[in-house]
Amino acid sequence: FLPNPISRPTRENKNPPLGRCKLCRSFNIDVKNPRIFSAPNDTLFGFSVLQHDSRGEKSLLVGAPWDGPANNRKGDIYKCIVGKERNSKCSKMNLGQRTPTCFSFSSSLLTTTPSPPPPLCLSTPNGICASVSDDLEPREAIAPTSQRCSTYMDIVIVLDGSNSIYPWYEVQNFLSNILSKFHISTEQMQVGILQYGEVAVHEWSLKNYQTTQEVVEAAKNISRQEGRETRTAYAIHKACTEAFSPERGAREGATKVMIVVTDGESHDGEELPDALKECEDRNITRYAIAVLGHYIRRQQDPETFISEIKYIASDPDDKYFFNVTDEAALNDIVDALGDRIFTLEGTLGYNESSFHMEMSQIGFSTHTLDDGILFGMVGAYDWDGGVLKEGIYGRVVPSREAFESEFPLELKNHAAYLGYTVSSVIVGDWKRLYVAGAPRFKHKGKVILFELSDDGDVNIAQALNGEQIGSYYGSEVCGMDVDQDGITDLLLVAAPMYLGSGNKEAGRVYIYSFTGVRQLLHLFFSIGIVFVPNGTLISEEKAQDARFGYALAAAPDLNHDGFTDLVVGAPLEDEHKGAIYVYHGDGIYVNPHYKQRIPGSSLSPSLQYFGRSVSTRLDLDGDELIDLAVGAHGSAVLLSSRSIVQINVSLSFQPHSINVIQKTCQRGGRESACLNATACFTTVSRSPGPHSNSFDLWVSATLDDRKLSARAFSLKTAVRTTCARQTWCYRLTWTSRDRGPDECPLVSGMSLLGSERRLCFPHRQKPYVIRSPRRRLAVEVQLENRLENAYNTSLTLHYSRNLHFSSLSIRVDRTKMPANIFRTSLDLTSN
Repeated sequence: FLPNPISRPTRENKNPPLGRCKLCRSFNIDVKNPRIFSAPNDTLFGFSVLQHDSRGEKSLLVGAPWDGPANNRKGDIYKCIVGKERNSKCSKMNLGQRTPTCFSFSSSLLTTTPSPPPPLCLSTPNGICASVSDDLEPREAIAPTSQRCSTYMDIVIVLDGSNSIYPWYEVQNFLSNILSKFHISTEQMQVGILQYGEVAVHEWSLKNYQTTQEVVEAAKNISRQEGRETRTAYAIHKACTEAFSPERGAREGATKVMIVVTDGESHDGEELPDALKECEDRNITRYAIAVLGHYIRRQQDPETFISEIKYIASDPDDKYFFNVTDEAALNDIVDALGDRIFTLEGTLGYNESSFHMEMSQIGFSTHTLDDGILFGMVGAYDWDGGVLKEGIYGRVVPSREAFESEFPLELKNHAAYLGYTVSSVIVGDWKRLYVAGAPRFKHKGKVILFELSDDGDVNIAQALNGEQIGSYYGSEVCGMDVDQDGITDLLLVAAPMYLGSGNKEAGRVYIYSFTGVRQLLHLFFSIGIVFVPNGTLISEEKAQDARFGYALAAAPDLNHDGFTDLVVGAPLEDEHKGAIYVYHGDGIYVNPHYKQRIPGSSLSPSLQYFGRSVSTRLDLDGDELIDLAVGAHGSAVLLSSRSIVQINVSLSFQPHSINVIQKTCQRGGRESACLNATACFTTVSRSPGPHSNSFDLWVSATLDDRKLSARAFSLKTAVRTTCARQTWCYRLTWTSRDRGPDECPLVSGMSLLGSERRLCFPHRQKPYVIRSPRRRLAVEVQLENRLENAYNTSLTLHYSRNLHFSSLSIRVDRTKMPANIFRTSLDLTSN
C-alpha cells in the first residue's frame, strides 16, 4: 500500500506512531513468501542469477562456477523451474561436461532478445562463450581469442631412473604433486611418462588415462628402472618420435610439452643435437630439470652437467631451465613449473609465448548489444585488460594502444583490469557509447565511455575516476533510462570496497546524470563531458562491512509509476548475511534514499552473502509484475512483487450525535445508545494484471485507540453498528458567593467525536446570564463515570471573555470513587 501522506514525519511530528512508521517504510516486494533454491555451498551456486523465459516456461538460471569433481571443477548452470509448487528444485544442466570449457567460471550469464536464444557465457582463462538453444542445449561455442583451451596440451615426462637417483620415493612425490596440478581430460591435458637409464620404457602413453586422479595414482606405482648409464639423448629422441605419435594418443593442434628430469650427464651426449633437432621439427617445447644431489653427495663440480641441461631446455633458460639441490627439493619447484606450463599459448608456434590474449578471460563480463555482444577481457595485455566486440559484422578487437590516452603504456604492468565490467549507454541523437570499468587503475579505479568503430578504432568520450585507493571503483556499472524514452539518464558506478566509518568496507554507489543538451553533444565530446556527478546513493548508516554496490540492476518498473527503478546488492551487511536495497526512479533521476531494504536474515537465517548477484527483468510467477532474483552463497532467492493500491477512506455516522438519555438498542440485556458507522473504501491501482485489485483489507475500529480493545471490520461488510457502551452523567452547578446555587437543568446533550465527549446546552439560543454583586463567580463541576474504566480523562471549561480565571480546587469524594468534583473560581470583570 502507498503510505498515507498524513503519516509522514513532519517538523511538529518527528516521531510518528510505530504503526504509521512501519507503513512509511513498507514497499511492494513480498518478503514473507520467498522462494529459496539451494545447492551445495562448495559449488558457489548463486554466484550469478538470470531470469529466463523459454516458450512460456519461466525459470531461474543460476551459475555454479565451482561445480564438479575436486580435480576437474568446470562449473555448471542450474535451471530452477518457477511453477506453482513452492518447493520446486533445481536441475543441473551439465553444460560443464557438454561444452569445451576449461576452467569454467560461470561468472556471467548473458541474455539476448528472445530470438536468437540466449548464449550463456562461461569465463575461462582465454575465454569461451557457450551458446545454447532455447531449451539450454549446447550449440556452437563462441571463442573469440582461442579455439582451444590454453591447456590443450600433450605432455610427456622423460624421467631418469638410473642408479644414481636416490631416494626414489622423493621422485614419486614430485610426480604426484606436479600431475595433481594438471587438468587431465580429452579437451585439456594428456600426460605420458617415459622412464630411461640404459634403455627407455613407456610407463604409460598419452591416451591411457583420462582424469587427474588416475595419473596421480599411476605415478605412485612407478618403480625405478635402474641402470649404470644415463642415455638422455636416446630417451629424448624416442619421446619425440614415439611418445608424441598419434598411435600413443597425441592430438592434432595440442601444444607439445616435454619435461626432462635427470641427475647426471648423458652417456650419449654426442647424439643430443640430432635428438633436439627432432624436437624442434615437431614444435615440442622442452623444460629441463637438473637434480644436483648425486654431484653434491660426491662433492663434484656440476658445471658441465648444468650446461648440458640448459642446452636441452628451450630458450630462454630463465623460463625453461630448473636446477634443484637434491631429489627432495624437486617438490620446491612444483608450483613454479606448473605456472610456467600454464602460461604457454597453445595456438602459437614453437618457443613462442605471449601475454596478450592467453589469460584474457573473455566472458568474465558481457553486455548484450543490438548487433552483437560486448566482452570484457580483464586478463588481456598483462592484465591491463581490454574489450572485444563480437557482432553480426565480424569481430572487433581494439589494440592495447587504442586506450593509451587513458591507460598509459608505462603503467601496463599495473593490472588495471579494464573490462572487469562492460555496458553501454544511449546519449543524445541516439548515439551509443560503450562503457568499461577498470577497478585497479592506479589502485583507485576508472570508468571510460568510448566509441568503437568496426575496424577497432577507439574514441574515448569521457573518463570517470575513483577517489579512494582500494575502493574498486568501476567494478560494477549500470545505465538507467529512468523515464523510458530510450535515452540513458543516469550512469551508476559502484565502489563496493569503499572504506566508510570504522574503517569498514561499506561501499559506495556514485550517481552521474546525463548532461541532456543534445545539440551540444559534439562540444561535450571535445571536452570530455557526457555525464556529471550528481551525488551518491544512501544506504544503512552504521559501521559495518557491506560492499554496497557489489551488484547493480535496473528494474523496468517495480512500483508502477512509469519510471525505471534500481536494485543494489550489499552481500556483506549484517555479518555477511547480506541485504539488497530498492530505489525509485523519479523523472530523469533516482531518489537516493532507499524505499525498501531487504536483509537476507529476514528471509532465512541460513542465507549468507545475499545480494552478490541480482536479476530483475521478468515476471516469473505469472502475475504480470516484475520479480527479483537474488544470488547468495549456495542459494538463489526469488522475491515476488505485489500490486500497489492506493486506498481512500471516508467515514460517516448516523446519527451525528448521541443522546445518552435516549436508548435506541440493547446490548448484553442493557438499554444502550447506539449509532451506525459507515466506512467506505475507494481503491486506485496502476498495477497490471487481472489480480491487481485483489487484496485482503482489515480495518479495526476502537472507541479509544489507546487502551480499549479493537472491534474488527472486514471489507466484505462495509457497514457495521457499534454501541457507545460508556454511560456518562454530567451535572453543572453555578454558585455565587452571596446566594445559593443557581438553578440549572441537568445537561442532557452530548456529541461523540472520536473518544472526545463535548457537553452541549439544550438552549443555545437563550444563554444564561449570571450576575454577582461581588463580581466573583464560583463554578462547581461534578464528573462521574458509572460503568467502565476511563483513561486519560480530561475536562475543559470554556467561558466568555469578560471572565478571568482566578483559582482551581479539586475535591475527591473517597466514598464515591471514581466521582470527582472540580471547583473553579472566576473573576467577573464586566456585565
